[in-house]
Amino acid sequence: MTVSHPVPEPVEGSVSIIQGDNLAIAKTLPSASFTLVYLDPPFNTGRAQNRQVVTARRSSGEDEQTGEVRHGFHGHQYERVRGMLRSYDDSFDDYGDFLMPRLEEAWRLLADDGTLYLHLDYREAHYAKVMLDAVFGRHCFLNELIWAYDYGAKSRRRWPTKHDTILVYVKTPGGHVFNSDDIDREPYMAPGLVTAEKAARGKLPTDVWWHTIVPTMGREKTGYPTQKPEGIIRRIVQASSRPGDRVLDLFAGSGTTGAVASALGRDAVLVDDNPEAVHIMTQRMPHAEVTTF
Repeated sequence: MTVSHPVPEPVEGSVSIIQGDNLAIAKTLPSASFTLVYLDPPFNTGRAQNRQVVTARRSSGEDEQTGEVRHGFHGHQYERVRGMLRSYDDSFDDYGDFLMPRLEEAWRLLADDGTLYLHLDYREAHYAKVMLDAVFGRHCFLNELIWAYDYGAKSRRRWPTKHDTILVYVKTPGGHVFNSDDIDREPYMAPGLVTAEKAARGKLPTDVWWHTIVPTMGREKTGYPTQKPEGIIRRIVQASSRPGDRVLDLFAGSGTTGAVASALGRDAVLVDDNPEAVHIMTQRMPHAEVTTF
């Protein structure tokens, strides 16, 4: 007779919250120390945003650690790509100069089997894709994920925009962590076309994720304006890290990445310079260690 044993719950992972400028803090963290980096930077929607503008550094294409020359988008070095983009849209300068050095740090901080998820508004996804190609190389592009939802006002003058874009890049193509068996399954759209066993199990999600925003009266609601739902972050953490791995979020906000990662047995480092965000995170994760940079 086969005896089934209950699967033990993962040991709660540690959470470190660091308050301060994320670029300055990122530069102090050791290279190749994170299996997963999730970035959810401020969306460049035209509204005033408080952020530090830093000029992009890489122009030679040379890796600072190995001295190896890395070519990105169509073999162009970033300064040339930057010039090409400016010729189409001079508003690129502000967002590009803000985002580029943080993407470079994300590349440095990723372990060889690591993955970056960059969560963006549709207005910036095409610019960020070019920047990521320049930093990681086009061969390191894994996926463009679309998070689709149906909430809020609907325009009657164009197709209503109800999605975010998440660009996924890996440090080592083919050598990255991807736990397909651990990811939550979805119902088949036509369950009658598959076996009963497959229908009961569900299917692996595609690159289009239908998921509600954080419900107004839901359990996980913190009141932070840019809070992302746990279901989206859980899928990312389950797929691209293992229990005991380290996860980094440089725009931590309400701390969803840390809450999910810790519950799944990962160790999380969360960075944000907003005192309100830090307060919400400490309320949400009382076991977190908090430091000020």
